[in-house]
Amino acid sequence: MKKTTEADSLYDGLENLSTLELLTNINREDRKVAEAVELEIPNIESFVNACYERMKDGGRLFYIGAGTSGRLGIVDASECPPTFGVPHGKVVGIIAGGDAAIRKAVEFAEDDMQQGWADLQEHNINSNDTLVGIAASGTTPYVIGAIKKANEEGLLTASISCNPGNPLSQLAQHAITPEVGPEFVTGSTRMKSGTAQKLVLNMISTSLMIKLGHVKGNKMVDMQLSNNKLVDRGVNMIIRQTGITYEEAEQLLKLHGSVRKVVELYNKY
Repeated sequence: MKKTTEADSLYDGLENLSTLELLTNINREDRKVAEAVELEIPNIESFVNACYERMKDGGRLFYIGAGTSGRLGIVDASECPPTFGVPHGKVVGIIAGGDAAIRKAVEFAEDDMQQGWADLQEHNINSNDTLVGIAASGTTPYVIGAIKKANEEGLLTASISCNPGNPLSQLAQHAITPEVGPEFVTGSTRMKSGTAQKLVLNMISTSLMIKLGHVKGNKMVDMQLSNNKLVDRGVNMIIRQTGITYEEAEQLLKLHGSVRKVVELYNKY
């Protein structure tokens, strides 16, 4: 299989370029990413609709990957509770090599075909859940093994990769494959491929959380009030919805703990 993610960069002699030339050319390549993701919107839509049907009935969303891909899944999963107020464990990120691999690469962790499913078993994953395999190349054994087993166990499966016709995309029920072309630094998939994966993950989790009712209008009404900035944001949301004073809104928010509860209670009376 020809891997565009491993193809030679369109640029050479990088060490001889000026800072401005480096930045300009990286940016030129990055502009291609959003267009590649746009072409995948029908595939993303199909997956989100299928995943929503499971999640509204209590199913969970799992991401699994190695290296950069695994870290991106963990970042997206970890941001769902504070942003949308969902419980920890509703969206879960798994990385080859375990939590230690989030900061430091674990050698050969991605090469074990059985370990991905074994790691998922620690979360009691079941047929009501959804598994997204993330791998720029689409050839990572850790991810492929997990997706293959998930299919056998009746889970909904999807893949996010950047090589056309790769083994992972052929296994997943919903293949999302933005083709971003060669990286600026040959084979450095933390660049365009990683950006494409991040954009797709943003689209998946955000659209799911909106469909599940965690956004009202365009506001994060279920966000966790974990710092002063977010408390202030919540107070201003309440003011716009109710017309009460800042002091009243702040008092009610601290009493009830969420923007949604305050607005719903206020509108009741």
